[in-house]
Amino acid sequence: MGSKERILRLKEETRTSILDAALNIVQTEGWQALSMRKIADQIEYTAPIIYEYFPNKEGILLELTRRGYQILGKDIREARDKYESAADQMEAMWIAYWNFAFTHKEFYQLMYGVDMVCCTVKNSMTEAEQVSAMLGDVIESLFIKQPVSENDICMKYYTYWSIIHGLISINLVRPNGRTTDELNQQILKDAIKGITLSINS
Repeated sequence: MGSKERILRLKEETRTSILDAALNIVQTEGWQALSMRKIADQIEYTAPIIYEYFPNKEGILLELTRRGYQILGKDIREARDKYESAADQMEAMWIAYWNFAFTHKEFYQLMYGVDMVCCTVKNSMTEAEQVSAMLGDVIESLFIKQPVSENDICMKYYTYWSIIHGLISINLVRPNGRTTDELNQQILKDAIKGITLSINS
C-alpha cells in the first residue's frame, strides 16, 4: 500500500471513529449531551482535528442520519424479499420499520425528530429516498386499478407512516408507560392490514 492510500485509509478510519464516538455518547448520555469537545475527548483528539473532518455538529448529525437510513433500508429490503405477495411484503416492511425504531432508538430519534431537536435532512439524501421508494413501490402494487397516481401512493404512504410513527413515538417518549409488546404488535398489524384493505375498497 502506497503512502497516499495509507493516508486516505487513516482519514477514513478517523472519520468512522468520530461517528462511532458520537453515537456512543448519545447511547449513554442522550442527544442533548453531544458536543464536538466530548467527541474529541472520547477519541483522545483535540477538538480542532474533529473540525477537519466535519464543519460542525450538524455535519456529524447528517452523517449519522445517513447511516441510520442505510440500516433501515437494508432491514426493509430484507423483510420485503422474504415474501411474494404485496400485502405480506407491506406488513413485513412496516414491522421491520417498527423493529428498527426500538433496536436503533437513537438513530430513529435523529432521523424522525422524536423527543429531540434534530438536524434538517435534505430531501435529496439518497438513502432516505430509497427507503421511501421501496415502500412506495409495494404500495403501488397493492392497487388493483392501474395506473396509480403519485398522489394516491403518497397519500397511502403517509397514512401508514403517520399511524406507525405515532405509535412508535408514544412508546419512545413514554418508556415507563409503554403498552405491552404483545398489544403493540396486535395494534400494529391491525393498523397495517386495515390500511391495506382500504386501498381497493
